[in-house]
Amino acid sequence: MYLLIPAAGIGKRMGSNRNKLLLLVRSQPIIAWTLLAAEAASTISWIGIISQPTDWPDFNAILADLKLTKPVELITGGSTRQESVYNGLQALPIAAEQVLIHDGARCLATPDLFNSCAEAIRHCPGLIAGVPVKDTIKVVDEQGIIQKTPDRRQLWAAQTPQGFDVKLLKQCHAEGVRQGWEVTDDAALFEKCGIEVRIVEGEETNLKVTTPQDLAIAEFILTTRGF
Repeated sequence: MYLLIPAAGIGKRMGSNRNKLLLLVRSQPIIAWTLLAAEAASTISWIGIISQPTDWPDFNAILADLKLTKPVELITGGSTRQESVYNGLQALPIAAEQVLIHDGARCLATPDLFNSCAEAIRHCPGLIAGVPVKDTIKVVDEQGIIQKTPDRRQLWAAQTPQGFDVKLLKQCHAEGVRQGWEVTDDAALFEKCGIEVRIVEGEETNLKVTTPQDLAIAEFILTTRGF
């Protein structure tokens, strides 16, 4: 299975002026934990890191330190996540029929999650990892007035990995460019094109490290795992 890791952001909410994936968690850069999980996942055979060339020296140093056994390619990122994934799709090896896309900032995803998504995408056009929403969600208007309360039983929090048929995802990205769609994940492109996307049970600990508070939580979770 082929894996693309969008890793081109700066991380403004982290209060950092550099790529947040280079920040340390348990003495390793955030991106290193993501790569180690992918390395340990038996289904992953190729990894593409989509990032800005200015970060490549740092990423190359991390890769040299990790000594991964799987091939890793650095791919030039775009100005948005959507553009970055589009670039990543063009850089996939020609043999790639399915792809997993996983945010580099979700450094707590386990090898088991990568494996379960890789197996599931062989049997559907698209999928995302997700977990059922526990909180009651309110839909609020511009004045801060609650408009409705959706049925929590139908709500899931989206995570990554997300998996897709490569040919279909390329078509959806091309349609997104033509239509001027701006989306926050690739599943939304499938939805706009009317293509079915399945939910695969994610992991409660698979949080996206976005704020300094998330860094502290990630440190704690990795400590409980024995790292």
